[in-house]
Amino acid sequence: MIKVAEDEATPAEVVELMGRTGMCGEATTAKVRVLAGRDQGRIIARNVMGPVKVGDVLMLRETAREARKLSMR
Repeated sequence: MIKVAEDEATPAEVVELMGRTGMCGEATTAKVRVLAGRDQGRIIARNVMGPVKVGDVLMLRETAREARKLSMR
């Protein structure tokens, strides 16, 4: 488990679940709205591990990177 100080993390609210991704479907791609910081109000796609539902608030370590669409092989 990686510990992140509260001031280093940015809150983001899940607005839409886009689908499962990863080799075995272990991650969920979600659209999140950044609630604070430099990118406040921006909606980005992120991959999330573990259970997540619309309305959850995630603490993101950084908001500049966005999840890419992964192709099925």
